[in-house]
Amino acid sequence: MADLKRRIEAMAVGSEERKMGVRERRRLERIPQGSVEHGVIRSYVRISGLLASRYHGQTPYLSSEAQSPQPIKDKSFLTAARAQLDADHFGLEKIKKRLIEYLAVVRLKELNAEHDSREEEAHKMVVPYDKNKQQPSKPSPTSVPVKSGRLGKKGVKGSILLLVGPPDTGKTSLGQSIAKALGRPFQRISLGGVRDEAEIRGHRRTYVASGPGLIVQALRKAGRLYSVMLLDEIDKISRSNFHGDPGAALLEVLHPEQNHTFNDHYVDVPIDLSQILFICTANSLETISAPLLDRCEIIQLSGYTYDEKMHIARRFLLPKQLQANGLNESHITLTEPALLHIATRYTREAGVRNLERAIGGVVRYKAVEWAEFMDGDKEGSRRAYRRVVEEHEIEKILGIARWDDEERRGVVYGLVVMGQGEGGILPVETIAIPGSGRVKSTGSLGDVIKESAELALSWVKTHAYDLCVTNTRAEDPLKVPEMIDIHFHFPSGVQKKDGPSAGVAMTCAFVSLLTGACVPSYIAMTGEVCVLGLD
Repeated sequence: MADLKRRIEAMAVGSEERKMGVRERRRLERIPQGSVEHGVIRSYVRISGLLASRYHGQTPYLSSEAQSPQPIKDKSFLTAARAQLDADHFGLEKIKKRLIEYLAVVRLKELNAEHDSREEEAHKMVVPYDKNKQQPSKPSPTSVPVKSGRLGKKGVKGSILLLVGPPDTGKTSLGQSIAKALGRPFQRISLGGVRDEAEIRGHRRTYVASGPGLIVQALRKAGRLYSVMLLDEIDKISRSNFHGDPGAALLEVLHPEQNHTFNDHYVDVPIDLSQILFICTANSLETISAPLLDRCEIIQLSGYTYDEKMHIARRFLLPKQLQANGLNESHITLTEPALLHIATRYTREAGVRNLERAIGGVVRYKAVEWAEFMDGDKEGSRRAYRRVVEEHEIEKILGIARWDDEERRGVVYGLVVMGQGEGGILPVETIAIPGSGRVKSTGSLGDVIKESAELALSWVKTHAYDLCVTNTRAEDPLKVPEMIDIHFHFPSGVQKKDGPSAGVAMTCAFVSLLTGACVPSYIAMTGEVCVLGLD
């Protein structure tokens, strides 16, 4: 009871938390300790006491880190923030530039709010009145300023950032870097699969085993109000059902003008969330409601290029896998051609997760060789160990490559949308077979993409003479000199494919098949065609 009393006394005088805490403590004194209600009230008062940490100057339960000066007030703040982002992430220059702008605005708002707060306190100083001089005397050093409230009343209400991009492109780690740069605690809330509105707002105390929502739990773990809170996978939150709409419950959390009075059903007192910097992540915008999108500033993260993947592999992935598998840099050397071969032939993704798995496979293979080398030394029969991994050894270690970049006649690569906020590359394969001058299609194609194929073939027939396929303009390239059919195929037949954007790729594939000219494998295309050409 003494501990609960200290927690209640640490709350702000006259606040809703203090009134509720005093009322519940009096109830607790009248209830026997063996009662179930005794434990419920005790837990509630303890949680309310921890939430009093938002009054930084009035609670003794803050850590020394919370009471230390904030790095945001340091003149080298932006320089340190840039260094932190560069140390944690390679590439993403546009994203880093926007985050630096965001942090600069946060710093300026913080400094302006502190300056305004000092001016208010200076104007509200209690000044003693001198009757003899008939005028107020100068403020004495012992004059007490009238409390003007917390700095947070006017504090930093930054925009809500929504990082959208394919999986494993660094969205979560960007949030951690922002927290490190600001010197604030970081809390991550995973919203994937959340289907109950009470998981956001908490359960009422009338229910058995009730507790606060995810927001209040993260605030308790952070230990102070000035924190960075990452709402991860916000696009995978469940839609409205009989449990309520958790997405609608987030509208108040993410509204800068409303979240200073957020109401958790368990705590049942207003909670100020306006000083928390919220960062959201998503793979796609399609499943996020329009009101929720309106509260966020969207920042698109694209996939990494091969150049960036090579640097990331050298700087982060390879050292990580070496440490995870009991090796060090002296045990293995992965040559540049070998690493590029892994990145281009065994992985084809926006992020680097599969690249890390492939590198892990190479490191584990060398770990077995090193272990056999060490065991052979003990038994007196040493086996040769070669630390350098060459390009020609990759197929032996990882198996046959998943992708072949060899240039072929009649094969063109197209850009496709694959869902989950990412795109991909899909080959358009064509062959000529004996027939009657028709076009055959396979690969689970829809009506629109079949019409695009007819348009592409019509354009090729119209310009066959200009492309040196026929000798006269009246000749049909599918009937002269021999009658042929063109069979075009899109791999991954299980997946449905439709849309007009494959028209350019099919046109180039038909031209390549009829002329024999090969399109380089490093070129991928997208776009619609009409009977007159590009649309």
